[in-house]
Amino acid sequence: WQTAIVSTCTMEAPLQIHSSSSLLPPQPLPFPNLASAPAFPPQSPIIGARNFILRRSGIHPLRRVCKPHIAKFRMSCSGALKSVADSHAECSADMQRFIEVGHKLADAAGQIVLQYFRKRFEIWDKEDLSPVTIADRAAEQAMREIISDYFPSHAIYGEEWGLALPESGAEYVWVLDPIDGTKNFITGKPVFGTLISLVYQGAPVLGMIDQPVLKERWVGVKGKRTLLNGQEISTRPCHTLSSAYLYTTSPHLFVGEAEAAFARVQKRVKVPLYGCDCYAYGLLAAGHVDLVAESGLKPYDFLALVPIVEGAGGVITDWNGHQLKWHPSLEGGTTGYEVIAAGDAEVHQAAIAALAWT
Repeated sequence: WQTAIVSTCTMEAPLQIHSSSSLLPPQPLPFPNLASAPAFPPQSPIIGARNFILRRSGIHPLRRVCKPHIAKFRMSCSGALKSVADSHAECSADMQRFIEVGHKLADAAGQIVLQYFRKRFEIWDKEDLSPVTIADRAAEQAMREIISDYFPSHAIYGEEWGLALPESGAEYVWVLDPIDGTKNFITGKPVFGTLISLVYQGAPVLGMIDQPVLKERWVGVKGKRTLLNGQEISTRPCHTLSSAYLYTTSPHLFVGEAEAAFARVQKRVKVPLYGCDCYAYGLLAAGHVDLVAESGLKPYDFLALVPIVEGAGGVITDWNGHQLKWHPSLEGGTTGYEVIAAGDAEVHQAAIAALAWT
């Protein structure tokens, strides 16, 4: 592997360890190469590794990314219908393979997460003061290695290890959050989840929520009915805010105008509830919750949720009612997104009106 520094190196502030060094460590990692990695990788310049670009240092080099192979369908007038049918069949086969690999990712991450759940381990604070653990980092690295084995031409974007993008770009991007709800995880509350999304040309086409402790897995595919442990699920009807049950991770996460906008919705619903992170969206898709509203989310926090909510009959948009999309960029960090999800289109419109977001 050859590397070349192409921009000025900037270092993040050291992570603050706030757990006792006397704590008993969990079992050894099943990925020995990760154990020797830096515990808290600094922000680095963009590094070119052959034709592969990594946004952060500390990422274990993945296999070389080949240029994407694009199937070409040459359609003549006489064979047009057959070519279209063949194209649909190929797309269906590709999606089935994506789903199968998605399950492998969830299985691998879940195995690591369970190894650390309700065990004693060190907790670090990232630059934004959000907590991170060895379980977060090991789970994401395991998923990255699987993706690079099956789809070397795909890009990968994860919360812990940043963006890995072929120099020529990529139509497909796997977006990963190994533990969405790390605070719940480190306090032993089983309402966190692993989020896995496949984004095609900016739009999420596959999404998974995996809760390994409760053994629950939501799978959403664009244009298909959402499944929970293999069974089709749907949202429930709710026509007014006054009858809605609303979830958000924490009211303390809203600041400024977003805090005022959320308060306008919160005071109109029947019951406001807190906690759950991504698990709240799974509950909404399964018909147990009516609304979820959050602010400042990153792509890895919400892209997996889009096909899950929509495939269950719900609606998920930004606070202006616009579709949620994302395109990867090496220019730097992404801004936060305001997200509103509803099980019923009527209550979604009522929530958008109450937010009055501009």
